[in-house]
Amino acid sequence: MFFIFMRGLVKVLLFLINGNAHYEKKDLLPQDENYILVAPHRTWWEPLYLAVAASPKKFAFMAKEELFKNPILRFILVHANAFAVKRDNPGPSTIKTPVKLLRNTDLSLLMFPSGTRHSSQLKGGTVVISRMAKVRIVPCVYQGPLTLKDLFKRKRVTVRFGEAIDLSDIKKTDEAGMQVVEQRLQASFDQLDKAIDPNFHYEAK
Repeated sequence: MFFIFMRGLVKVLLFLINGNAHYEKKDLLPQDENYILVAPHRTWWEPLYLAVAASPKKFAFMAKEELFKNPILRFILVHANAFAVKRDNPGPSTIKTPVKLLRNTDLSLLMFPSGTRHSSQLKGGTVVISRMAKVRIVPCVYQGPLTLKDLFKRKRVTVRFGEAIDLSDIKKTDEAGMQVVEQRLQASFDQLDKAIDPNFHYEAK
């Protein structure tokens, strides 16, 4: 209930701040199964748009451990289905926790496989979680304002979803296997970006 309430509140706030959001190809989102929603990380408010765009599906997501030190923020994060991750030294729970959630709850997982907002290298954790939980990966992209100034100027925001990707044929998470995964995900991201705007080129701010 808390997640649904917070998403509703965020939806209203985003509308008041920007009011120019467009969500494309929602029909491609799996309806009766959990999945991992993945996107290249471009802004800190991007996860908010993705969670709203994929409604009514509920999501769990990773948050860096430091955020949980503040008791008020910790309460909000925990009740919004977030779980702590050590960015510098991730432990087994980084994989076990989302796998358990995907298997045993109605929560899907929201992930940015690049790990950080300014990284283009896709991480192997996504495919490991996908294989262990036996769920598909759904690619999506955010195109829109990259600064708060432009967001308040009500410049267009577009979130577009792609076809679900089945990685069950990737038998090993070795270097060769990860290279195939990275190529598939990046190809999906590129295709989605071009479908929104053929001239789009992302540059980290």
